[in-house]
Amino acid sequence: MSPVDRAAELLRAGRLVAFPTETVYGLGANALDADAVRLIFEAKGRPSSSPLIVHVASIEAARELAEDWPEKAQKLAERFWPGPLTIIVPRKAIVPDIVTAGLPSVGLRIPSHPMARALLQAAQIPIAAPSANRFTALSPTTAEHVREALAGRHVDMVLDGGPCTVGIESTVVSLASGSPLILRPGMVSRTQIEEVIGPVGIGAGAESPGQHPRHYSPRTRVVIDGRPAEGRGIHLDFTRMPLTAAAYAERLYGLLHELDQQGYDWISIEMPPDTAEWAGVRDRLTRAATSA
Repeated sequence: MSPVDRAAELLRAGRLVAFPTETVYGLGANALDADAVRLIFEAKGRPSSSPLIVHVASIEAARELAEDWPEKAQKLAERFWPGPLTIIVPRKAIVPDIVTAGLPSVGLRIPSHPMARALLQAAQIPIAAPSANRFTALSPTTAEHVREALAGRHVDMVLDGGPCTVGIESTVVSLASGSPLILRPGMVSRTQIEEVIGPVGIGAGAESPGQHPRHYSPRTRVVIDGRPAEGRGIHLDFTRMPLTAAAYAERLYGLLHELDQQGYDWISIEMPPDTAEWAGVRDRLTRAATSA
């Protein structure tokens, strides 16, 4: 039996499997099994008020979980799936409350990583999967990051698909009510989304994960645009990092994991440009540097 087939078998049996996506590694459970999903919250130390994204194999599978599938959802799915965009729509009752934090909407995504897609095809179930780390901690972009973060915490298997190529979590756009809103920026930019469905607002809300003020944080203190006077640290000015948003995002979490092992008291990072393409990176840096 292949590792993917074994992982699919575990998921169908109500167990947890960590697996790679193009964004970060996810901690997956059968999205239609409330008891299995509850193990995700226990493993991560995640509050039940934080909803999960559900990964599906196809647009048709997404529509099976949606009470309403707006034309804009179809357009976004056709343009950006498989890929790092999560679309929030009204949910059907078959999606357990624990997945959505009791909200009437659900976030859906088709990942593009070949191992994630193979797992979804083999399992033949939707997979609820937040990042495979402790809640608010630095997200994992390698299988080793997962093993370090969640050792002994209900995880029955870690699929190793190599380093993640997008490197930060998906953009989240809500179509659940009213005008479209980006609730979490990512590497699908506002500009790209507006080219497909027209004007999109920027907001925040309980419908999306990643809304906690402190999130995506290494153990080492992160400082933006400054250097503390005390302690041993390292400064990452903009010219020492990749100069495109995509390359920067791919490198960011891996580098922070590496620096977290060096015994620094602080990591100082120069904030990249305030443009649409950099919004996801800027969001992650801001939350990583927040103290509470």
